[in-house]
Amino acid sequence: MLIPVLLAAAVLCWPVVRSRDRLGVRTRPALGPVRHARLLAVLVASVVGLVLAGPAGLFAGSGLALLGVHHWQSVRRRRDRLARADELTAGLRLLVAQLRAGAHPASAAEGAADEAGPAVAGVFRDMAATVRLGGDVATVLRGCELVELRAPLGRIARAWALAERHGVALADLLDAVRRDVERRSAFRRGVEAKLAGPRSTAAVLTGLPICGLLFGEAIGSGPLEVLNGGLVGQLLLLVGVALLAAGAIWTLRLTEAVQS
Repeated sequence: MLIPVLLAAAVLCWPVVRSRDRLGVRTRPALGPVRHARLLAVLVASVVGLVLAGPAGLFAGSGLALLGVHHWQSVRRRRDRLARADELTAGLRLLVAQLRAGAHPASAAEGAADEAGPAVAGVFRDMAATVRLGGDVATVLRGCELVELRAPLGRIARAWALAERHGVALADLLDAVRRDVERRSAFRRGVEAKLAGPRSTAAVLTGLPICGLLFGEAIGSGPLEVLNGGLVGQLLLLVGVALLAAGAIWTLRLTEAVQS
């Protein structure tokens, strides 16, 4: 009965191996407090499900906990993407201003790094170091590990390569990229606001079966006794949780597809 709990713990503890990890450079701990919280939530939900509804409750509890963790990660990714985009546009605005004032690209990138947010400051420092060493800035930008900024950094890389290849004003190209990123961020925020209602409705519908079980227990009808009373009840619990999870995942995919 503990097999699903152990499998869920193994998935949550699975390390993310990158090239810098293989080279021995560690940038963050393998298992931080956020992952500890996810693991604890899954374990607690599994134990509660096992106590309340037997073996099927264990599967149901771990599945619902993993669904909640997935939803929380989705919300966090959307917020991080918007925050990183805002930091990038702020840095690009300063970079463009210094380039138009006649600053060298390396000095302008260093100035942008000093004023940019902590998440994107490293990107501008890499740009400055690459320019001073005579390297390929476009390649450095395409190899950045910030997943939230992969698309805008790719556009910056193309703009930089275009400026170097054809002699186009770098400040004008980067300013066009900045305006594009700002418009995309504004569009995503508008979509987030418009999807708040459907997401709230989906959350209410997802929680209704659980509220129904609690209400049934409160009035003495004993739904948990039925679900925990035999093979049929256990199967009903598993099928119900599977349908509930499928509906929640489908709703999440639909809302995420609108923003992609």
